[in-house]
Amino acid sequence: MSRSIFKWALLSLVFCVSLLFGAEPSDSTPSGVPAVAQTDSVSMVADSTVIPGGSVLLKGKTGIESIDTLPVNEWDIKTNRNSLPLTMLFSLFPGGGQYYTEHYVRGGFITAIEGFLVYEVYYNKSFQRDRVLEQAKDFQDSVAFYTKVLAHISRDSIAYYQDIRNDFVNRVREKSDKKKEQEDLRIAENSWLFGVHLYSMFDAFGIWYNNNYRSTELRSMKMALLLALIPGFGQMYNGEFGKAGLLYMGFLGASTSVWTSQRMVNYYVGRKHVMEAEDATSEDYERVAERVTYYRKNRNQYIWGMALMYLYSIGDAVVDAMLSDFDNPVHLAVLPTMSSGGAQAMISLDF
Repeated sequence: MSRSIFKWALLSLVFCVSLLFGAEPSDSTPSGVPAVAQTDSVSMVADSTVIPGGSVLLKGKTGIESIDTLPVNEWDIKTNRNSLPLTMLFSLFPGGGQYYTEHYVRGGFITAIEGFLVYEVYYNKSFQRDRVLEQAKDFQDSVAFYTKVLAHISRDSIAYYQDIRNDFVNRVREKSDKKKEQEDLRIAENSWLFGVHLYSMFDAFGIWYNNNYRSTELRSMKMALLLALIPGFGQMYNGEFGKAGLLYMGFLGASTSVWTSQRMVNYYVGRKHVMEAEDATSEDYERVAERVTYYRKNRNQYIWGMALMYLYSIGDAVVDAMLSDFDNPVHLAVLPTMSSGGAQAMISLDF
């Protein structure tokens, strides 16, 4: 939005300067604007606006070189590094494609995010797993000890020691549940890591594409809508490869999270059935039942998220196509004109 505001402000400034210093009363047309037959009213002729005094404003042109040559691509910085093979080769490394194409801030963000996920998935999760296994070992040793005790005590003491053993068994199960949940989270985080890297590769390709083939021609909304039915294709049709990468990252991470959450639902449902046979009123049974509800809710949220992402991608593709020529130099043109009545201002709305 700031880019558009800047353009309109600059356009107004040029207009004022033209009125103050560049306008001499005459029958000539403004510099750079071709003349047409005289007319007393404003009319539209073949993508142009005919204005009083016989001047014409071509669609997307002001006739002022400083306005017509304004850069239209501010997000993807212009770069002389135009090698597609090198761009994609460097993009195999976190943020490498962005660094090669001189987009250092974007590359830095990608490197930081991927670095954090690598640490979380391959170091921190392994550390947490080892810690849980170490804690579970003490409880397993206690279960083994009281199992031996039960084999050598009198019948009157069995109930007492059995309760102690069962308590340690439940503690082992808790650690097993925690280990299972950590594994579920590790797989999900790993998929998001690959998703971020996939996005970075799409983004790097998008930088190269827009650096060479940036266009402000109006694209077909109908074609964008039809292609958007296939996730990401509408964005690629509009030249928004980074958005397509974000979409694929979201789908990859969300679909993997749906799968891992369903695995946890199946795991806890099985545990719940076993505990129902033992004691359906125990505190551990309530905990397991709560985990079933939690993972079902988690799974459903990701499913709804994927559906919303899909619908949003369709709307995004259509809107991008509709506004694809928004960066043409002028859609709101303000120009000085000369007529028999003297200096006049002409406004052309082109939407």
